[in-house]
Amino acid sequence: MTKIAWVTDSTAFLEEQLINHPDVYTIPITILLDEEEYLEVDLTPAQLYGRLKTLKTPPKTSQPSIGAFKDLYEKLGETYDVIFSVHISGKLSGTASSSEQAAQLVDTKVITIDSKILTYPLTRIVKKGIELAQSGNGIEEIKAKLEELRGTNETYVLIGSLEQLHRSGRMSGLQFFLGSMLNVIPIIAIEDGALNAKEKVRSERKAKDKIIKLLKQAHEKNAIKEAYLLYGFHETEALQWKEELKIEFPEIDFQSYPLGAAIGVHAGENTLGISWFNGLD
Repeated sequence: MTKIAWVTDSTAFLEEQLINHPDVYTIPITILLDEEEYLEVDLTPAQLYGRLKTLKTPPKTSQPSIGAFKDLYEKLGETYDVIFSVHISGKLSGTASSSEQAAQLVDTKVITIDSKILTYPLTRIVKKGIELAQSGNGIEEIKAKLEELRGTNETYVLIGSLEQLHRSGRMSGLQFFLGSMLNVIPIIAIEDGALNAKEKVRSERKAKDKIIKLLKQAHEKNAIKEAYLLYGFHETEALQWKEELKIEFPEIDFQSYPLGAAIGVHAGENTLGISWFNGLD
């Protein structure tokens, strides 16, 4: 039986099941706060958002180096036949690119998958891969099915801080102006791995109603089984929205997950989003 290692980056939210999984490995993103470097795994959300309020320069994030990936792959190659390396969208980070370049420098077979998403939905792709392997699917079959699954994701986000997103270079000046000066709340969709302004509304309530409408349309077509509420630092609002959604969609399993420090740097502590896969069986 082919022995598979699963590698992801620290933007993925790993549940205890995966943290303790013997074949799952995490490579950390670096966060730069006023010239001080932190590994994402060493920075709690409370520490991050506390520091963001006092920074003199815009915070930055940096993908793991090619060398860090190479060292990890060489070590894993001593034990595993194949490495699946699943990472944050290549349009938001260079992490998948670093993995691909490192894969060319080692003898072990490495399959890098750009998840075209982030945080818990990225984790769900890893979990699906493990499920497929346990069910006896072959390597190429697993790769094809995971790439197919990622194309079915829908994610909508209400950004907690447009200013932070703008300063980090993830939002254009025009979009920031529209959001901050005209009191417009943009609904950000992650489409093909990139952030796009899906809708512009005048209140958070209208934004949530629009997202609920999108979920309802998707559910009518595909019978969504699970959906993920994503939040910056304040889980209370995510839990409140979860209770509201459970009433309207009792057959969907809603769970809430933090975005993590590397995403919080760009999005802000009050960010709230929802994500689901239309192709998850």
